[in-house]
Amino acid sequence: MKSVLLLEDGTKFEGTGFGYPKTVIAEIVFNTGMTGYQETITDPSYKGQIVLFTYPHIGNTGINPEDFEFDKPGIEGIIVKKLCRTPSNFRSQTDLNSYLYKNQITGIEGIDTRMLTRIIRKHGTMLGILSSVENDTDNLEHMLNTYKRAGTERLVKEVSVSEKTCWEEPLQIKWYKNLKKNNKNNQKVTVIDFGIKRNIVRYLNYLGFDVNILPAQSGPEEIIKTNPDGIVLSNGPGDPEELLYAAETIKNLVLEKIPCFGICLGHQLLALAMGAKTYKLKFGHHGINHPVKDIKNGNIIITSQNHNFAVDRESMLNAGFYETYTSLNDSTVEGMTHSNYPVFSVQFHPEASPGPHDSGYIFNNFFKLVLGR
Repeated sequence: MKSVLLLEDGTKFEGTGFGYPKTVIAEIVFNTGMTGYQETITDPSYKGQIVLFTYPHIGNTGINPEDFEFDKPGIEGIIVKKLCRTPSNFRSQTDLNSYLYKNQITGIEGIDTRMLTRIIRKHGTMLGILSSVENDTDNLEHMLNTYKRAGTERLVKEVSVSEKTCWEEPLQIKWYKNLKKNNKNNQKVTVIDFGIKRNIVRYLNYLGFDVNILPAQSGPEEIIKTNPDGIVLSNGPGDPEELLYAAETIKNLVLEKIPCFGICLGHQLLALAMGAKTYKLKFGHHGINHPVKDIKNGNIIITSQNHNFAVDRESMLNAGFYETYTSLNDSTVEGMTHSNYPVFSVQFHPEASPGPHDSGYIFNNFFKLVLGR
């Protein structure tokens, strides 16, 4: 079936549609990962976005439920150079096209993805309308120009749990085996869910924590009632400055001196909670090959990232934090720790699904922080 992609700057691409025939409007971001398309597609942080894959072949290894980061796709649409419709992998249970159709996600293939990536790099992230519905293709410009963006609060609500949830599924790898044995006091960790990836919770379970997941809208009193020994502020979609209610909740938790660990959106919200500022990046960081420097020891780690916003360095320092990690691509803040409270955060994804696993030790740091409370 024919599919059309129209950008808000007027650039138009025509290709072949796949997945579910529909029309969607969303921000377009490009992901530079060479592997891990399934984890990307099911990452809740991509809610409200169409993902362009820069790697030319997508779908080669099919789909298997073990690698899901969420119960359903987080993306709104998908753009690829070439879709593989006949996957080959012993773990595969279905092909990508069938999975997308079942979950009503539309896609386009056969366009010049390098050109599209260069447009986004030059002009920044922009809205696009993707349609494989014949009756809509003549009205794309009008539909795009009259579109009202979804607010971050709504996006977060769609990917957050609706009620308190307990998680008991451990990580299926052998890292941190001894640390689990050291956790003799059954420490409790409460996750504030802004759109958490499953492998973050699996790490926490593997370390021996009893994990409770609470909705993003939970207030400080509700969170404290879970009697947490530590709190994890999860990743999620959208603009952190549209979640000031969450920042206020986090501030109250920090003042209680409960150990807190923020990841991605949680990192940004922790900064806002303590008086720092955030800003939007030109085209964001999306991929699994981002080099980051550990300022303390000078080590370089390759990280998995997915975010469009960053923490302002000067306001972060003025808010009592010191910088722990920095990006070697654009020198943005990639991690911070507070000087007076037991809280720290990273902008990248230490659970690193699909990889690389250079930064998995950061969960170890949180483990030690909770034990030392």
